[in-house]
Amino acid sequence: MDLKDAIALIKHAHFSAPGQKIWADLGCGAGLFAYALANLLETNSTIYAWDKSPVALSRLANPHHVNIKPGQLDFLEDDLPISGLDGIMMANSLHYVADKTSFIDKISTHLRETGAFLIVEYETTNANPWVPYPIPFQSLTTLLRKAGFTTAIKLGERPSVFRAGKMYAALFTR
Repeated sequence: MDLKDAIALIKHAHFSAPGQKIWADLGCGAGLFAYALANLLETNSTIYAWDKSPVALSRLANPHHVNIKPGQLDFLEDDLPISGLDGIMMANSLHYVADKTSFIDKISTHLRETGAFLIVEYETTNANPWVPYPIPFQSLTTLLRKAGFTTAIKLGERPSVFRAGKMYAALFTR
């Protein structure tokens, strides 16, 4: 997937609302989706791009000059060092969480009352070594509604390069 495809998968008017935004990207890898989100946020917004491994972000287009701050953090073990986030993005990383209910309850405390979750996942229940705890959109919607997120929007879908099924992006707000 390239940057253009990642932007198309997550694009929504929610991200282009005026005002500086502060987001966290948990499990950012090389930062493809951090840069995709940066292309949608306002100038002077900030994205904390954290990964379990040392972060070496790719150099991709960032036309709004969003401040992307890389850092090493294991979102399963470590507490987030910041609260008051406008959003938390997990692109291909929520499937590493076994106890999603407890995790969502814990991590959502770092969001503002109007904060959002942006999730990119696989539309499957079939686990494998690379996707040990998958969660399809409908199951994720049920989980997040129980956690107080009343709005669920499927932003996009695309065929998975690695699996027979599809990937989806979804936005959840209170």
